[in-house]
Amino acid sequence: MRTVEEIIVQLGGPEAAAARCGIGTEAVRKWRQARAIPARHWPAILGATGLTLADMPGTPEPRVETDMTETVPEGATACLVLADGSVFWGRGFGAQTAPGAAPVAEVCFNTGMTGYQETLTDPSYAGQIITFTFPHIGNVGANPEDIEAVTPAARGLVVKQDLTEPANYRATRHLDDWLKSFGIPGIAGVDTRALTIRIRDGGAPNGVLCFPADGRFDLDALRAQAAAWPGLEGMDLAKEVSCRQSYHWDETTWAWPEGFGKQTAARHKVVAVDYGAKRNILRCLASAGLDVTVVPATATAEEILRHEPDGVFLSNGPGDPAATGEYAVPVIQGVLEKRVPVFGICLGHQLLGLALGGKTYKLDRGHRGANQPVKDLATGRVEITSQNHGFAVDDKNLPEGVKVTHISLFDNSNEGLMATDRPAFSVQYHPEASPGPTDSHYLFHRFVELIEKNKGGA
Repeated sequence: MRTVEEIIVQLGGPEAAAARCGIGTEAVRKWRQARAIPARHWPAILGATGLTLADMPGTPEPRVETDMTETVPEGATACLVLADGSVFWGRGFGAQTAPGAAPVAEVCFNTGMTGYQETLTDPSYAGQIITFTFPHIGNVGANPEDIEAVTPAARGLVVKQDLTEPANYRATRHLDDWLKSFGIPGIAGVDTRALTIRIRDGGAPNGVLCFPADGRFDLDALRAQAAAWPGLEGMDLAKEVSCRQSYHWDETTWAWPEGFGKQTAARHKVVAVDYGAKRNILRCLASAGLDVTVVPATATAEEILRHEPDGVFLSNGPGDPAATGEYAVPVIQGVLEKRVPVFGICLGHQLLGLALGGKTYKLDRGHRGANQPVKDLATGRVEITSQNHGFAVDDKNLPEGVKVTHISLFDNSNEGLMATDRPAFSVQYHPEASPGPTDSHYLFHRFVELIEKNKGGA
């Protein structure tokens, strides 16, 4: 058996090892810390080094212990069952689940300390059950303004403590009542730190959140349901959360004490392609002086260009960009051919990367939270960003004419790109979510400047 250090050296060092396995150097550091390499990376290592399974350092026993018994613990009214058969017991809240209809999804974690209602309504969370690492969820209640879509996209939530009572002047209802109204179940009393470590070290698992009204748990059926779910890879979810028809948007960002404003003097026309657009992105576009028309994810290049836009915005959204790209990429390429300025965020960034000839891949655990450091390679400036994505652009295979502009300081994955021969750029993170709190707002103004430069014929 070889040691982790010996294998890293044979791979060519930490950076080469990370590149071989499609991970960041931070993950390689964790190999060293644990003195083991997760089995999911063994095929890549064996292929690169010629080693055998007998040479691989053993994976340590899991640090997270989960209940595999069939007995319902006293006081438990809900459970989270993972595809590997493990069970997390807790207390249910929100909507109860009907027999055979408990939601199945990818289980992820979010490190944000605020904005749980924004998170739950972000369309990019479609197909996911969210584990909140911050313990106090519910303390600001719920209100009709802090939503990113009319219908929440998340399929469930996992928290450590019971929901706290609302203690905010903007609250209009209890979070539990709000969740019930949208049919979203939750589970409290879970060791979220243990679950987060499990996701961090082993990747995001599939799981089922069950909160039955009759208190009965068919664990065998739940395990089978979780194991049978295909996962987000290869799944196009943009069509599920996109608008069904075009509409005009003129609401601007919220400001105390007036609330939301209205754009009445727009300088340029923009078409926003809705792959699961957050409302606050549209507000930021309007606040930057843009007249915004939103079109469905399936809109053709001809339908987009018929609006004679000065620019085209590609929104955030859920699912696998390669799957959505089957219909979105030809459309984006059609817009690029007309040299219309393009700006993309999150899924829009990934789709632009694909349209420019790049590739995407699924991250082991994704980036979700409001404390993600990103470096602007042009200025050297570090931005604290808000992120929510499980896929990334592979910046090692970008063609000529595409330049990397931003990288993650967590794992060096791609966070931004631009075309050098066409007016197009994008970022992986969410500048509209007030991280920093205004570190990234310049991107909307950069889009306006690109439009003005293009209109001026420069």
